Amino acid sequence: MDREAGGPERPEREGSEREPYGAVVGPGTVRIERLLPGPIERVWAYLTDGEKRAKWLAGGKSELRVGGTAEFRFHHPDISPEKEPPAKYREFGGETVFYGTVTRCEPPHVLSCTWGPGDDASEVTFELTPRGDDVLLVLTHRRLRSRGEMAEVAAGWHAHLGILIDRLEGREPRGFWTAHTRAEAEYAQRFVDAGAAAADA
Repeated sequence: MDREAGGPERPEREGSEREPYGAVVGPGTVRIERLLPGPIERVWAYLTDGEKRAKWLAGGKSELRVGGTAEFRFHHPDISPEKEPPAKYREFGGETVFYGTVTRCEPPHVLSCTWGPGDDASEVTFELTPRGDDVLLVLTHRRLRSRGEMAEVAAGWHAHLGILIDRLEGREPRGFWTAHTRAEAEYAQRFVDAGAAAADA
């Protein structure tokens, strides 16, 4: 476990005020916030060190400079006890690799990179701010092309960040695909409602 033996453990409260759902904050843009156990240098390491990042998201090396390459090697069976994805995501049952480009890097506070291949790549930004013994993470994912894609991406981040919380707090990680399926259904409804409200405004 990553948290020191005997250290405080917080109760898991997925879906509560501690792990709230993200929101649409602009065209093609979703944002999720999480309060994580610090210090900030430790959280930064889980974003940038390939071995630590592989425990909750994806491994791979990153060149921590603007214009540098960010490698993401996803292998979902390694991040939680659930080894088999649902049929919809069967292609993610093994290793999936893609490369992004670092667009902003201000250690240990801000990291941005493109997400996915080609000119249609989206962009994700991680912003870290100390809050006492904790660290506020604000994750913003931009340039998403549809409400459906926004719901899928938000659900993925929601589930991955849940695993990150478990790792930082020294708990056995929750089931990734169970969390993802539940979050995707909720985000799909929330984002449809948000789109309808915007259309009526």
